[in-house]
Amino acid sequence: MAAELDTAAAALLSVWEAARERTTSRLSGAQLRAVMVVERYDGINLRRLATLLDMLLSSASRLCDRLVAAGMLEREPGRLDRREIALHLTPEARRLLAELRRDRRQRLADVLAGMTDEGRQALLRGIGEFDRVARAGERPAEPVAGWPSASPTAWVGSSAEPVARSA
Repeated sequence: MAAELDTAAAALLSVWEAARERTTSRLSGAQLRAVMVVERYDGINLRRLATLLDMLLSSASRLCDRLVAAGMLEREPGRLDRREIALHLTPEARRLLAELRRDRRQRLADVLAGMTDEGRQALLRGIGEFDRVARAGERPAEPVAGWPSASPTAWVGSSAEPVARSA
């Protein structure tokens, strides 16, 4: 069963990757993940972003420098501590993510259209249950007060919604 799921997941990832290549060809995979984390946690600081991306702080800082230069991120001094920098998406980044999701969902709809209604319903039920079980089994690496404890690997690359709702 795991081998069959791995094969099916590869097909799903190829659909997602095709949409990413068409829509976000000017962003690397790491840059896209960072943009998606900032979207989910608007106002995140650099240290937390580095933690969620499992990067060194210096690497995350350089990544953000490139995203600011590309017009995807804005930096803002923190409200409580002016030395801390809050990260926000630009309108251009939001447009890019919306386009990516539209393209990805269209590609998924094209595949789903070739399936029977029974197959689509079974897929939706199964992937919904898979999502719930996978999320329940996650353990936070480093809990931080005020931040959700779920690992970003469950949602990076998605619309930050459970898979069962985005079909």
